[in-house]
Amino acid sequence: MSSYIAAIDQGTTSTRFIVFDKSGRIVSLAQEEHEQIYPRAGWVEHDPEEIWRRTEEVIAEAMRLRGFRPKDLAAIGITNQRETTVVWNRKTGKPVCNALVWQDTRVEDLVAEFSRDGGQGRFQGKTGLPLATYFSGLKIRWILNNVPGARELADTGDVIFGNIDSFLVWKLTGGINGGAHVTDVTNASRTQLMNLGTLGWDSEILQAFGIPQQMLPRICSSSEVYGSAQIDSIRGVAIAGILGDQQAALVGQTCFNPGEAKNTYGTGCFLLMNTGDEPVISNSGLLTTVAYKVGPRPAQYALEGSIAIAGALVQWLRDNLGFIEKSADIETLARSVDDNGGVYFVPAFSGLYAPYWKASARGVIAGLTRYANKGHLARAALEATAFQTREVVEAMEKDAKIKLEVMRADGGMVENNLLMQFQSDILNLPVVRPVSRAATTALGSVYVAGLAVGYFEDLHDLRANWAADHTWHPRMNSGKREDLYRMWKRAVTKSFDWTD
Repeated sequence: MSSYIAAIDQGTTSTRFIVFDKSGRIVSLAQEEHEQIYPRAGWVEHDPEEIWRRTEEVIAEAMRLRGFRPKDLAAIGITNQRETTVVWNRKTGKPVCNALVWQDTRVEDLVAEFSRDGGQGRFQGKTGLPLATYFSGLKIRWILNNVPGARELADTGDVIFGNIDSFLVWKLTGGINGGAHVTDVTNASRTQLMNLGTLGWDSEILQAFGIPQQMLPRICSSSEVYGSAQIDSIRGVAIAGILGDQQAALVGQTCFNPGEAKNTYGTGCFLLMNTGDEPVISNSGLLTTVAYKVGPRPAQYALEGSIAIAGALVQWLRDNLGFIEKSADIETLARSVDDNGGVYFVPAFSGLYAPYWKASARGVIAGLTRYANKGHLARAALEATAFQTREVVEAMEKDAKIKLEVMRADGGMVENNLLMQFQSDILNLPVVRPVSRAATTALGSVYVAGLAVGYFEDLHDLRANWAADHTWHPRMNSGKREDLYRMWKRAVTKSFDWTD
């Protein structure tokens, strides 16, 4: 058995290739950013060909750094930004247009159109998802209806769809020369086209959206061999695991029992709770999604609360307003004041996600007085992530009928001690940061890849790799906690119905 295992971690802003040893320790890493394209307000795009070039580059670099050869890797897992929609020509390998990113809101009119008959929850019983700009299905429809020639080529089977995972697997396993056109259940569950009960494409929804089934990938488990790599630096290595990034973090945090939950603090913020082998349809504004599926074993499900803007708000303060030079400086600026000074920042830049699902909401800063300064705004920006997380936790406990006992946290923002303490305070729960927190999503994808090829034995083998680095305990008195949260809820209402 090869000594190492690797992950392609394709995120919203960058692509990484990470090589791990069996204990989950990183032994080699390379990372490259890709361009964020904003053609007009509300539109967010990526160039799929740039993402593929970055993927090839980081693989080659990480292998070169340690002198690794393909035979040193037991398998490769893929974790990816979900819902980001790629449509490409299977004969030429060329995308018909840029990828429509999960944050893109151009299908807002389509959401309203389909919601007129049956409401926003029209397909939720089958898919676990409300009609929203977030998911892939309506993005596919937009491309077919707006890119010249795309629909005709889709009808003949020459133009095909995938989220980023499908596009990368297709490219890695041969592309136009027989590349595997597949996806896993976690990514398929984010298209709003997969039936949670059958784990297959739903013909009724495909017909309603006008999407030909022949353009869709084959749905597989999260842990099986899909094919072998055909690029030189990793030629012959099995591509054996796929997980959408947030499900990958759930697996990386070894949340294998119902009621165990993790929150990933990244560009957005994504809280998932394992609900076991039966889907729980939310009545509280949450998403029902597939958590993972290992080989032929039954799929495991999760409830998810998706927050669109978390770390992206810090980036906005850095890039658009020039408050800080680098993202890590936000904590120092926020610590320059004792509290938020009565300022609340609702970052509904692309509408509100869970638990509201209001596409017409827009960002609001409330409570400004002459007293407020940059430190108060910085603190309000950090607190916004924690407040939004509490809203999701409350909805999740109500739907799952499970009281959360501890929050496992990962992602880039968990290095911010001020935010983590405030998160513990506003939740009145312990918040735990694991030792391996910077690459939790990548770790999840190598876990399922390793299970597929026998590199890891079972889920108990994976639990042995998890260890806590630091735990924050609540310090805030209940009166202050509830006062802050009440004012946050008031501020949120000010963001509603900003656009027509």
